[in-house]
Amino acid sequence: MTETSLKSETADCSVCHYVRNLIEYTSNYFRTGKQAMGFKKTDQVKNNEDLERERKKCSFNPLELTHLIDGGPEKTKERKEREHYFLSDPELKDSVPQDYLSHKEKYEQAVRKACLLFQKVTQLRDKGGDLEIFRQTLSGMLGSAILKDGNPITLHYVMFLPTLVGQGTVEQQAEWMGRAWNCDIIGTYAQTELGHGTFIRGLETTAHYDPKRKEFILNSPTLTSYKWWPGGLGHTANYAVVVAQLHTQGVCHGIHPFIVQLRDEETHKPMPGIKIGEIGTKLGMNATNNGYLGFDNVRIPREQMLMKNAQVLEDGTYVKSPSDKLTYGTMMFVRVVILQDMAGYMSKAATISIRYSAVRRQSELKPGEPEPQILDYTTQQYKLFPNLAACFALRFNAAWLWNMYNSVTAELEEGDLDRLPELHALSCCLKAVCTADVAHGVETCRLACGGHGYMTCSSMPSIYGLVTAASTYEGENTVLLLQTARYLIKAWQQAVGGMALTPTVAYLKHAVTGNTGLRRWENTAECIVRAHQQVAAGKIKMCADNMDRRIRGGISPEDAWNMTSIELAQCAEAHARAIIVNRFVETVAELIVSDALKTVLTQLSELYGVYWLLQKSGDFLMYSDVTSQDISSLQKWMEQLLAQIRPNAVGIVDGFDICDEILSSALGCYDGRVYERLFEEASKSPLNKEPVNISFQKYLKPFLKASL
Repeated sequence: MTETSLKSETADCSVCHYVRNLIEYTSNYFRTGKQAMGFKKTDQVKNNEDLERERKKCSFNPLELTHLIDGGPEKTKERKEREHYFLSDPELKDSVPQDYLSHKEKYEQAVRKACLLFQKVTQLRDKGGDLEIFRQTLSGMLGSAILKDGNPITLHYVMFLPTLVGQGTVEQQAEWMGRAWNCDIIGTYAQTELGHGTFIRGLETTAHYDPKRKEFILNSPTLTSYKWWPGGLGHTANYAVVVAQLHTQGVCHGIHPFIVQLRDEETHKPMPGIKIGEIGTKLGMNATNNGYLGFDNVRIPREQMLMKNAQVLEDGTYVKSPSDKLTYGTMMFVRVVILQDMAGYMSKAATISIRYSAVRRQSELKPGEPEPQILDYTTQQYKLFPNLAACFALRFNAAWLWNMYNSVTAELEEGDLDRLPELHALSCCLKAVCTADVAHGVETCRLACGGHGYMTCSSMPSIYGLVTAASTYEGENTVLLLQTARYLIKAWQQAVGGMALTPTVAYLKHAVTGNTGLRRWENTAECIVRAHQQVAAGKIKMCADNMDRRIRGGISPEDAWNMTSIELAQCAEAHARAIIVNRFVETVAELIVSDALKTVLTQLSELYGVYWLLQKSGDFLMYSDVTSQDISSLQKWMEQLLAQIRPNAVGIVDGFDICDEILSSALGCYDGRVYERLFEEASKSPLNKEPVNISFQKYLKPFLKASL
């Protein structure tokens, strides 16, 4: 896979050009799968012998994999230099582990480090550095290493700025982009409400136009209409893009975006009519400063409605957008980014669990022999290696989806909306399936580390807290699957009618014609891909048939949809799985790499496909070429793949090249000194700073002497 070089921006670039490139490079982070530099052994520390033996038996050069992921040796070199620039700064290090800080202290530390972080980013930019630094420090592996529990300024760059570009007119961009780009103001994106999230059309915040004063009046008419969840909203941002129901000339025209000042630029106190605060602690991301926001007759100028698509004229006349779906552009962008983000977190969890499994020895495999590495147990390989394969499946699909997003966005600029529904359907189902897979995968990796994986110093709990949140933000997964299902049902109807189909659903033609490719099953990647497509087509057909049967029986289309919704969500998942498997196999086949690396990546792609086939074997027996007699051979094939991957497992995660500072795990460090590091982390507990805690004299001693 050839990666496009990132070119430095010249000093005379316009602000809007800068930000458009920022958006591209932020997302390219995930497309190229940038990880951080690999921390190598030093002369002072002896590496764990088991881990070193694993590295010696690797059949390929992990550095080749690193260069493939980074986009070439020069990109690897640039990344390492850049990461050293940030990670070596003592002001960006934690003097006290985050776990021992209060919620308030975590936020204050995060603001301090975020400000310093972006000052350093700006310094690099002004010295002629390219915009790659932004994508590494926003929400990627480097950023999450410096701000382990979230960055309160991230949404300013990831959603506020892109929305200004995507939804603002040229005049609005000229007014707002410079200030936002230079961080003269800090923005967030306020869409989700206390009572509505994924169902955007149900948002309750209102924006009524007053033609006499040429202003919009924003209100939160109910408690459930309060904005809830936006990052940085609590105490950080002083502006927001607010999504509200537009009312003008007595008609509601649906949701539209508005720029609203939240806090005074000098005092940071809330503006009149603004009710604002932080929502409290969460499972993870507690420094992100998620907030709530209410409006009480807040007036803003007409020009602060973003009007690149729809407009409100001075007299209140509404000019409709070419497509109401254009408003969802920012969300599709973020869903694409989420998919790419998940690849990084899954790689981090796989690195920790596989290195630990090479160091940890336990039980007896054969009586009288030394305790084996737990990585030698087939059950451990079964837990870890499919998730290792998922790292590449996610990465390659993220690259493909990002390229499609760029193409469709360019077409939208020309007024061509034809491929927008396909992109929306793909971004929905891939986001849903991949976030669910990674949440389950990270938890599986944590469990594979036994009790030590439960400790926060393993980094597993924090990774899980980050990835499980993605199952609900930017679209709850079940709802997203049902949105994709609507597209699939329409595609099935088009296939039945003999109409042309978009490439991602072209496989439906075979199901309609009855030419399903039935043949004798073979354990090949081609058969695996075909079988996944057959399952998806079979499930889509079943949903369409069940819907038709219910409607013909007198049930309303809406009720028929709800009654069929379990199967509809499942057909969307099957469609996503077919896309992921096909893209994984095709990408590996097209790679120009050494035979040794190609062999390993091929094994991983086959393992991924076989694993999911066996996980969903009932579906494959119903809809694909697979027969009950084939299941045993597929099981054997999977076990063979596990054994083939076993000697290279450590080498593969070394190829991810995630340095110790970014990995931030006592279990997963490059040197394998697991037990020494666990003790080092234990010594950091404030309870260990004194031999006797004050609670002994106050509570425990009186209790012990009470003669109960």
